[in-house]
Amino acid sequence: MVFVVLFLCALLLSYVLTRLSIPLGIHLGMVDRPGGRRQHQGIIPRTGGLGMSVAFILTVLIAIFLPLIAPGVASEWLPPRNDVNEMRRLTALLVGAAFCVVAGFLDDRFDWPSGPQYVVQIGCAVIAILGLIILKHVNNPFGEGFIGGPDGLPWWLVWPLTILWFAGTMNTINFLDGLSGLVAGVTAILCIVLAVHMLFRAEEPQMSVAILPIVLLGATLGFLPFNFSPAKVFMGSSGSYFLGFAIAALGIIGGARMAAVMLVLGLPILDVAWLIIQRPRQGRSLNEGGRDHLHFRLLDSGINERVIVLSYWGFCALFGVMTLLLDDRLYKLFALTGLGIIGLWVLYWANQRE
Repeated sequence: MVFVVLFLCALLLSYVLTRLSIPLGIHLGMVDRPGGRRQHQGIIPRTGGLGMSVAFILTVLIAIFLPLIAPGVASEWLPPRNDVNEMRRLTALLVGAAFCVVAGFLDDRFDWPSGPQYVVQIGCAVIAILGLIILKHVNNPFGEGFIGGPDGLPWWLVWPLTILWFAGTMNTINFLDGLSGLVAGVTAILCIVLAVHMLFRAEEPQMSVAILPIVLLGATLGFLPFNFSPAKVFMGSSGSYFLGFAIAALGIIGGARMAAVMLVLGLPILDVAWLIIQRPRQGRSLNEGGRDHLHFRLLDSGINERVIVLSYWGFCALFGVMTLLLDDRLYKLFALTGLGIIGLWVLYWANQRE
């Protein structure tokens, strides 16, 4: 019951706050106009991420403070927290999310270059590390146990790997945010996969942690009606920063579900890797905007925007289901390899159509 209530709370808050963010964006002049890499119709505010992210933060705060407000109801509804560090991680998640909202708002307001954006990503990773949202234990795909043994990775590896994980995930989401509804839909699919993992596929159900992807699912679905083509509002940097940080954090908080995150986000990750290789070969900067992302190339080839978005959702959902059906770590590694081959073929095919 608590999962349904919190999901609906996030959904309703996100819907209302996103609707309010539309006139706010117009009033502040934080809008995207057609031209250059932007080929949408009309003037569209880019403040929708504010409503989505604030809805998530408020709903998680309600879940945290409910025991203080109504201890009888909380003890009956809320699942117990079994991890002594869970509140520390929740605090880091909320602080990092709020940091993303503020930094993203400033980015949308002043149109930062790439340098400050990387500072934000590293700052988010540091907040996560201080809150013990870290890549300490990584499953060994070729056998039982963890890489590095039961104690996990040494600290001199934990910090750079955690920073790389957060920066990579946030960049992937930022690069993916090019078509209406694309990022929000992919995030919603990933939230469903993570919630099912935590509730039904873990060795012991992670009831208290499963609240987080369920709340994020509600927040993204409350935002999606305003963002699906034809979009009334874009999420902007406040939304893409927040979703990238939240996805990276939940992939760790959920018991190192990085394989699930990588499978669901496999095609966008490959697209980023493709650009990292292709742009320097063409004498272009990695940080410049352009329409060489896979979704833009498909759109420019004449494929309908909704068809591209729905295809992305289907592709991500297919590999999300695979993570739920495959128990063996080696099979998941094979699935990742197969995803890589399929994704590279799609990228090559799209490149040939230019």
